[in-house]
Amino acid sequence: MDVFDTAIQTFLTHVALSSTILNHAIRVIAGLYTFKGFVLIPLLWWIWFKPSQRGGWEREMVVATIASCLLALTIFRLFGHFLPFRIRPIYNPELHLHFPSGGPGVAVLPTWSSFPSDHAMLWMAVATGIFLVWRGVGVFALLYTAIVICLPRIYLGWHYPTDILAGAAIGMTITWILTRDAVRTRFAVPILRWMHRFPGPSYALLFVLCFELITQFDELLVLGQSALKWL
Repeated sequence: MDVFDTAIQTFLTHVALSSTILNHAIRVIAGLYTFKGFVLIPLLWWIWFKPSQRGGWEREMVVATIASCLLALTIFRLFGHFLPFRIRPIYNPELHLHFPSGGPGVAVLPTWSSFPSDHAMLWMAVATGIFLVWRGVGVFALLYTAIVICLPRIYLGWHYPTDILAGAAIGMTITWILTRDAVRTRFAVPILRWMHRFPGPSYALLFVLCFELITQFDELLVLGQSALKWL
């Protein structure tokens, strides 16, 4: 761990030792979908339905943002397979740091590489898309993602600060690229055309897709892993 990671995580672990209530609150915030996707995904729906003279462009941007999320998660899975495994801070005895333990979903962490942070990739991708369309709300989305979604994962020892920064940079870059006019119009316009023609199945699929983004496809991954064990 470099000096940058060391300084930040040493400071945060000292804070953690001083407040049991804060530790419990942060574990809850970090572990529940309510404090992640259930805040940011509804903002995309708000952009989709709010009255605007640029409604067509805004919907294209929403489609591009959702596509960015899917691409970010795909890239994360590829990184997990091809990059060297990085043990998470909470399981690294060489750090000699004591992190607040426990929290929903912590049992799966030892098997997943720490670098980069999938949460930072996904939710910074969403926040960037919101920012590009709606600056005022977008600033809130970016700050919310950094403080409420990303920072607790460092505090609990689930990620190094550099994991978060790398994930955020990747997610933001993906959204910036896919929302450029030359890229976005190639796939967003045909999708919107199809949705206009078949609104019923389109919105049903969009709802399911947004739900899976909120859960980061966790249950589908569990089902897939269970199925592979039986094959």
